[in-house]
Order: sequence, then C-alpha cells, then structure tokens
Amino acid sequence: MSTRSQLRFVQRSETTDEQSEADHVAQIYRHSDGYPDSVLRDLVQLKQLLDETRTERGPAYAAAQFLFLDTVSTMTLYVDEGRDRSIHADESSDLLEPANMEHLDQPLFLLGHGVENPADGIHGDEEYLYVVELPGRSLFDEPAEWTVKVSGHSTFPRWDGPTDEAFERASWQFNGPLEHALEELVAEPA
Repeated sequence: MSTRSQLRFVQRSETTDEQSEADHVAQIYRHSDGYPDSVLRDLVQLKQLLDETRTERGPAYAAAQFLFLDTVSTMTLYVDEGRDRSIHADESSDLLEPANMEHLDQPLFLLGHGVENPADGIHGDEEYLYVVELPGRSLFDEPAEWTVKVSGHSTFPRWDGPTDEAFERASWQFNGPLEHALEELVAEPA
C-alpha cells in the first residue's frame, strides 16, 4: 500500500520585503513511503549530502535533488529484480535502455514522483504534508539549519482543490528543526 505525500520546499524569508512566497516554493508529490519515518530520514540524508558538497541552492534545487536521490535509491529494487544479468548503474546507456525494463509491468521508479504547481490542487489522497524551510543564504555561507513541518496523519482537507488551503488548514504534529523532527517522530531501529 502506498503512503502518498506532498513536500513543499520553501525559502525562509528574513524580511517581509522580499519576493512573494510563490517565487520561493518548489513542491513535489511522493507516491510511496510518505510517512514521517521515511521522509525525515531521506531529508536528513539529503541535507547531509548538500552540506558536505556545499550544493544547497534553494527550494527548486533541493526538491530536484530529493527526487533524484529517492529515484536512485529505489531503482535497484526494480532493475535487477529476477534478471539473468545485472544492469550496471555506472553505465547510463545500460540503465536507461527501455529493453532492460521489459520484465517490469511498470517501471515504478519512473512513476513514483511528480513536480507539482503549488497553485494547482493536491491529488486528494495524500496522507502527509511536509514543509521544508531552507534558510536564505549565499553560496559562500556555512550550511544552516533546515526546519520542517510535518502534518498529522490526514489532518488536512483531502480533495482535489487549492493546495495552499490544504497547507493552511493542516494540523501540524511537528514544527521545528529537522534534526529534532527525526528525534521526536522517527522510531529507532530495533
């Protein structure tokens, strides 16, 4: 069963005189594993990677990098499944050859995400909403803390209507630093 979610990456404004929020929002749909345990771990991994490589460039880049990492990390679940030979991830022509995916009913790693227009409606079957706030910074600044809001399970309007209203009316089970969300909402492995 899928746990669908919407993740909204936003640029944290330091002043109210900055550009409108719409200029600083990137939103994605995640079809599976949208529960906090999975999403928060993936966000922490992304943040660590961006900090170490100093490649944080704002909401649009963070959303694209989240999608890329999530796709790459789940791809091997599908491409090597029941194969007589392995597909080599280091050879993009081998990895992206449609004939190498004939054994799949659908290559789910290509279908599990969507880039959303925040002005459009959400799908209506999401179970969680997330807001990831990135600090306003220049390329030369030291990495800074991300904050995250995590909705309660289905605690927002669920319809194919305006996205902003769902995010505005959501009940948030957590609002604070990403590291604290991981501590509070993610169970330690047994």
